[in-house]
Amino acid sequence: MSDELYRDYILEHYKSPHHFGTLEKHDLQAHDVNPLCGDEVSIAVAFDGDTIADVKFQGRGCAISQAATSMLMDMVKGRSAEEVASMSREELLDEVGIPLTPVRLKCAILGLSTLKLALHKGKGTPLPEEWAGVDELELR
Repeated sequence: MSDELYRDYILEHYKSPHHFGTLEKHDLQAHDVNPLCGDEVSIAVAFDGDTIADVKFQGRGCAISQAATSMLMDMVKGRSAEEVASMSREELLDEVGIPLTPVRLKCAILGLSTLKLALHKGKGTPLPEEWAGVDELELR
């Protein structure tokens, strides 16, 4: 796809995000903020066994953070907690499909890091390697 088509795809997810809203009955949730720009994402997950049966997010921020989180919700529904916990950021960035500056990269992976935090808190999955040494109190 061309960059223009990817930009349209991003705008489509931003204007009409998939899995946006609240999940009344959920098994775990997490909230995170990108301090560089103020983007926010909250994610709630419901499981059927170890499989993500439903997932919803709420948030506010730039088109990249909100669209990438919408794309992520589509990607993880039906996958196991372990699969998602080991998901690389490159998998999500491939879905976003356009080159991003380092600042925009943090916007794009906000949803993924929030979801991995929720899985860690609720299912005990490992945190991403780049979080090694982060104190558990900082993750609340």
